[in-house]
Amino acid sequence: MPLALLALAIGAFGIGTTEFVIMGLLPEVANDYGVSIPTAGFLVTGYALGVMFGAPLMTVLGTKVPRKRMLMLLMGLFIAGNLLSALAPAFAVMLAGRVVASLAHGAFFGIGSVVAADLVAPHKRAGAIAMMFTGLTVANVVGVPLGTLVGQSVGWRVTFAVVAALGVVGLAGVAKLVPDLPKAEGVRLRHELAAFKNVQVLLAMAMTVLGFGGVFAAITYIAPMMTHVAGFADGSVTWLLVLFGLGMVGGNLVGGKFADRALMPMLYVSLGALAVVLALFTLTAQDKFASAVTVFLIGALGFATVPPLQKRVLDHAHGAPTLASAVNIGAFNLGNALAAWLGGVVIGAGFGYTAPNWVGAVLAAAALVLAFLSAALERRETAASRTVAGSLPVERPTTTVHH
Repeated sequence: MPLALLALAIGAFGIGTTEFVIMGLLPEVANDYGVSIPTAGFLVTGYALGVMFGAPLMTVLGTKVPRKRMLMLLMGLFIAGNLLSALAPAFAVMLAGRVVASLAHGAFFGIGSVVAADLVAPHKRAGAIAMMFTGLTVANVVGVPLGTLVGQSVGWRVTFAVVAALGVVGLAGVAKLVPDLPKAEGVRLRHELAAFKNVQVLLAMAMTVLGFGGVFAAITYIAPMMTHVAGFADGSVTWLLVLFGLGMVGGNLVGGKFADRALMPMLYVSLGALAVVLALFTLTAQDKFASAVTVFLIGALGFATVPPLQKRVLDHAHGAPTLASAVNIGAFNLGNALAAWLGGVVIGAGFGYTAPNWVGAVLAAAALVLAFLSAALERRETAASRTVAGSLPVERPTTTVHH
């Protein structure tokens, strides 16, 4: 794997850290600004919305910019947003900093996926994408727990300053290691938008929303579920999240490896197993050991779908994949937001803290149905094209007779 993938992974590590570390620092931030916890929660919602809308916006703005330069500009935006958050004198300014940082998120992963895939041979593309996403998964194992610890010990502003410094390292890595890839000639915005007419691209994005939504339906409410149902102490939630992150790392690497060999079977197995494990979580949540194992499996199975889904979008949006790739990253955040809301609805309706697991199981099962539908449509299209090719008349060479 090229060293350029390391630079992309470092950038992904910083982005993953800033996205999730705020969840562990909400009480400190709320206390400093004198706002309620629900109000401080807008720092999470604002970031997710920024990713959803920023992914296509920043990608469109970058269509005329070489990809390496655009990645550097995005890292600069990420650094500025985190510095603004670290120095924010008021809550509104802090929120603005979060939104600024989020604008870089979707486009960085979207453009980075295209760059990573272009750096390697066609049969290694999913593995290269997975290597970049390893930065995001490792952030949940190392960056988020350490960032939370620093924020609680020294102050949350220090955490965001450190994340900004990570952005500087990522920027330097992109500048030094990522080659100047030639800009795709003749690709205009209308070509990028045309990818969304492809049913397979839309189905892959829908699978992303539902599949990863299934993961976040459960994980969003892991703290009350583990403390009130499984019987863990409050302090145990941190290492349970580390366990979830370890599962993400393993699942991401396995998903990348096997997606290059058999993409659709990889999706069938991971989405089917995810639906089953989420359904079982309503039972395993009653036991400490079983619930810890389940948390790891949810992380592994959930992130095993990421490289194959991202590669499927790239494959079917061939010729102009950048915007579709970035929008698919926004689809992950849409799934997160949708699932977190649905999980809150069933808890609020009095079904208990394990009820979001059923929501997650249904969402993952729906993604599996879409995977089978996608494959069936693909087989039909392939058969139709072969039929058309076989029915075309064969041109016979004409013989000219001279008298």
